[in-house]
Amino acid sequence: MAAPAQAQSAAEGQKLAFDRGKGNCLTCHVIKGGELPGTIGPELTGLKAKYSRDELIAIVTDETKRNPQTVMPPFGRNRILSEKEIGAVVDFLQTL
Repeated sequence: MAAPAQAQSAAEGQKLAFDRGKGNCLTCHVIKGGELPGTIGPELTGLKAKYSRDELIAIVTDETKRNPQTVMPPFGRNRILSEKEIGAVVDFLQTL
């Protein structure tokens, strides 16, 4: 039962990542399946092999804790995304 729930969460995460008014990941990142990506940040691919789930949550929540020089918005700290939404985005990122 966990697999379908995670798949649904990943689908919601993709919607958020591609939503220009909410997650807006495409503004800075190339993401497979996304239209009109930016190039400020790295291409989002192979993330599950590079980062643990907890690391990805920390990055999306507030990357300034790991890298004070980052231009990535602190989606959690600034309440742009809720914890549940961040979880969904991370579920999606782990499929890339």
